[in-house]
Amino acid sequence: MVDRQRSGKIVPKMKRINKIPSAFFDLVNCPRVAALTTVMPDGQPQTTVVWCDFDGMYVRVNTMRGFRKEKNMRANSRVTLLCFDPSEPLRSLEVRGMVVEMTEHGALEHLDSLSERYVGRKPYFGECVPVEFKETEIPVLCKILPLHVVTLDAKKEKIREPANP
Repeated sequence: MVDRQRSGKIVPKMKRINKIPSAFFDLVNCPRVAALTTVMPDGQPQTTVVWCDFDGMYVRVNTMRGFRKEKNMRANSRVTLLCFDPSEPLRSLEVRGMVVEMTEHGALEHLDSLSERYVGRKPYFGECVPVEFKETEIPVLCKILPLHVVTLDAKKEKIREPANP
């Protein structure tokens, strides 16, 4: 699928759908780069790099109780997650969705699982951050329901310049 811009160049067109295509599961299942954008109380966006995975229905991220993104998601459940692989800069996945659940139940186990997948070590408290943080930080598992998904895979598109007349 291509789109012609004013310059006359033919460029890849982003596909907009409402579910994550299986060809993009690798971008939402670590260890790729993901940035979560939430909405601040004053309406400004706030973006944080996160670890995430996908359970087939929900994109799952982890945060800590009292962190800004946790507060933002409780106040406004609309979020956007942008996932990409730095080794493939023309391929990305944007998930616009709604946080449908925030729970401490199972959050530490999920965080340990992400820690093992992203950095090859667990537990999170003790291997990734100082073990003392376990006494003050409380993990929160956040489930995001994808409502609008935008994919870009320019490497599969034929990008070409129009022939000169």
